[in-house]
Amino acid sequence: MTQRSNLREVRNPVLALQGVKRLQTLPPEVRQAIADLFADIRDDARDKAQKSWLKNKGPMAAYWKAVGAYAEHIRRVIKP
Repeated sequence: MTQRSNLREVRNPVLALQGVKRLQTLPPEVRQAIADLFADIRDDARDKAQKSWLKNKGPMAAYWKAVGAYAEHIRRVIKP
């Protein structure tokens, strides 16, 4: 069994994006507001993924699951 890398960029691929540094320079209250919005997006996407799965719509479930995962990655990068 191979070990997973401890590099931050491996655990959260969003960190490798160029725009992340700009997001991290925003004032803390702005970053918190954006992080809260991404938490809402994450929750909605996860809910849609579950509903799609229950309706036997696997491709849409996978799509919404990915949306939720990336929303969470972005939320973690942005939050103050």
